[in-house]
Amino acid sequence: MTATTIQWIAAFLFAGALVHTFSASYFERLAHTSKNHSGLFHLLGEVEAVFGIWALFLVIAMAFSVNLDSAVEYVDTRKYVEPLFVFVIMVVAASRPVLDASRLLVEGLARLMPVNKGVAFTWLGLFMVPLLGSLITEPAAMTLAALLLRDVLFNKAVPNFIRYWGLGVLFVNISIGGVLTSFAAPPVLMVAGTWGWDTPFMLANFGWKAAIGVFLNATVFIFFAAKHLGAEVKTPEALGEDGQPLAPVPWWAMAIHLAFLGAVVLFAHHPAVFMGIFLFFLGFTAAYNSFQSRLLLKEGLLVAFFLAGLVVLGGMQQWWLQPAVSDLNDGVLFVVAMALTAITDNAALTYLGSLIEGTSESFRYALVAGAVAGGGLTVIANAPNPAGLALLKGQFPGEAVSAGGLLAGALGPTAVAALCFWYL
Repeated sequence: MTATTIQWIAAFLFAGALVHTFSASYFERLAHTSKNHSGLFHLLGEVEAVFGIWALFLVIAMAFSVNLDSAVEYVDTRKYVEPLFVFVIMVVAASRPVLDASRLLVEGLARLMPVNKGVAFTWLGLFMVPLLGSLITEPAAMTLAALLLRDVLFNKAVPNFIRYWGLGVLFVNISIGGVLTSFAAPPVLMVAGTWGWDTPFMLANFGWKAAIGVFLNATVFIFFAAKHLGAEVKTPEALGEDGQPLAPVPWWAMAIHLAFLGAVVLFAHHPAVFMGIFLFFLGFTAAYNSFQSRLLLKEGLLVAFFLAGLVVLGGMQQWWLQPAVSDLNDGVLFVVAMALTAITDNAALTYLGSLIEGTSESFRYALVAGAVAGGGLTVIANAPNPAGLALLKGQFPGEAVSAGGLLAGALGPTAVAALCFWYL
């Protein structure tokens, strides 16, 4: 079987994974009605598991069509830094001391605002936290924002359409809020070294426009959603795995956890280093478990599995993705990049663009701006989205997020982001 045939098989499997992603809620409903196969349907309904499952099919197809050694070599040559990093940063950022420190900061600022606490808290969670993603990385910002807003904005007492709109704002703002620096957003990381884009360049060309877009999205949403939000924010009592209340987190533990978070971000491109730091982090949490809540290890692993599967499947899509964008003018490229981002990870899209030689600065800007603007349209559009989904899906009907609901909620915020990037 020729390489071209393998590429067609890979494209077919990639399409199958996309269809499966948009059908995840259907499998969740089957899981609740099936008596004999509910476990299987629950697995198929896990959006985070979809690309890993279909990536396995690709490896099996390669093993049978060529040979096992070629399949293993292909898997070995993929780069898994991003999945590993997202796993580590999600677990560390979602630890109770980091979350409590972030909550104290948001609550302190909320008290200074001339509106009720619930409205102020939600606005800050949709505005300030996404912009923090440019410092602590987008996966960390997504984790923090989702956990901070889970019981306020995504409370089941809030109307369903408001929750989906809020989810769309969160996903879009996280996607564009990480472009103030050159190291925090995956689609920027993929091109920064090749194209020589440093943090001053990102601030001058992307950052201020992104900040305006984040502000507009959060503010417009709050204007319509405020009446549905409670006047107060109730901090849920922290319970251990045994159901007993946990001790208050001391300030020094918050400082140490934030130091771990900063160290992981600092060595984001060195998996051997940040995995070593993560092991020390696990040791610290075990030594001082009296004020630690459950670490999100399962959720983090599922998200990493999703991204690793995307890396394996995406590595075979260059043959059709690259020609699709290389000959487009800047305006069309901007729109096409937003559309393609909805069906493939935006970091993969910008990486493929970085392989095209002789591109102009305007071409590069259009590609990256379109990719980050469309990063909230679907679960797979931006690497941190599965992390947000894993933390928030339990707040939606059937404990599943509808792909159509997310798309509808993100269309408006995406349009605002696109207008800011293209016309400012």
